Amino acid sequence: MPTFIIQAIDEKGATVKEKIEALSSEEVLETIRSKGFYPTTIKQVKEKTLKKSTTAKKRKSSLSSISLGKVSDKQINPFTRQLSTLQDADIPIVQSLTILQTQMKKGLLKSAVEEIIADIKGGDTLSIAMSKHPKVFDKLYVNIINAGEISGTLDVILERLATYREKMQKLKRKIISSLMYPATVILASGAILTGIMIFIIPKFAKMFEEMDVALPWLTSALINTSNFLFTHWYVIFGSPVVVFTIFKLVGKIGKFRLIIDKLKFKIPIFGTLINKSVVSKFARTLSTLMSSGVPILEALNNVKDATGNMAMSKAVNQIHDSIREGESIAKPLRESKICDAMVVNMVEIGEQTGELDKMLFKIADNYDNDIDSIAESLTSMMEPFIVVFLGLSVGTIVVALFLPLVKLMNGLGGGM
Repeated sequence: MPTFIIQAIDEKGATVKEKIEALSSEEVLETIRSKGFYPTTIKQVKEKTLKKSTTAKKRKSSLSSISLGKVSDKQINPFTRQLSTLQDADIPIVQSLTILQTQMKKGLLKSAVEEIIADIKGGDTLSIAMSKHPKVFDKLYVNIINAGEISGTLDVILERLATYREKMQKLKRKIISSLMYPATVILASGAILTGIMIFIIPKFAKMFEEMDVALPWLTSALINTSNFLFTHWYVIFGSPVVVFTIFKLVGKIGKFRLIIDKLKFKIPIFGTLINKSVVSKFARTLSTLMSSGVPILEALNNVKDATGNMAMSKAVNQIHDSIREGESIAKPLRESKICDAMVVNMVEIGEQTGELDKMLFKIADNYDNDIDSIAESLTSMMEPFIVVFLGLSVGTIVVALFLPLVKLMNGLGGGM
């Protein structure tokens, strides 16, 4: 009889691992649910007497997965929406997946769907089959599908999942687009100023040297800066790479990453944008999981990894511990000081009325609207600073270059 290794959450929120012998994964699910557990992963122990052809095929699939990396949201999101539409039309899951698989281009997603179809035909549930492809379907995705299977509302859950992923992708695009314009202008301005300093200023310096004119301090400082950039050009191009590398390495250390993520909230203008995006992710992810029927403790475990901010993850851990001890969400959320008073009050009202998932949806929608406003105004707010910076930079260069010429002309005029 096949042996399955299961991981589940018990009534107290603790993780349970067991080995169960059963004829199929459906029988394993019934056994787990009869114990009052919430299954998270179910894996069948492979027998050593597998056929060589099957082993070779899986090795080939594994190698292709490693070489191709993860699947992007641009592929997963349309797949989720199309699968939701097919399920809403009451088309069997295997047939739905087969329809989608035949329309896909060759790649990691197509290979994964092919294996998922085979696993479902072999007796696995959709969530178990998807859990075997973590590079394609993350833990949050699989848990939402699992909740839909348990509740018997897979079509509804898929629609919510598709909507959730589309809104998260839209939020990501808004943030990127709001940062793209100022970043592009700053980089272009820096490149132009660097070009002037490296290629134009040295010609004026040579001219001043041939004219044997005493240089004002501003001109001397400009020429010295130009000489430094000309002889140490690698500093200009290497420094950002070094800083970025150090930032990434330091960010991998939990203690320092927590400090960095907290400081992100305090950056002028951009800090507000980052804070609202993190809170929006937290609220929308938790509300989607709760409305899909995922137990609150398991939902919080998923939310912790979805926010992308260590400070928010720490707050979620505190919320998890608070709920496990029978307390509320609002208290640790207030103590984290990440969310403003309005959010905390709305969460508190949601807990009292038993409509926390709906209240979290409203919070996410409100914050998304705020992000829209910030993204639209960010460009207009940055433009004056960029114009002033460019004006001062170019003006300083022009004045520094013309001061010796004016001094020389005054000298010539006085000698005549």
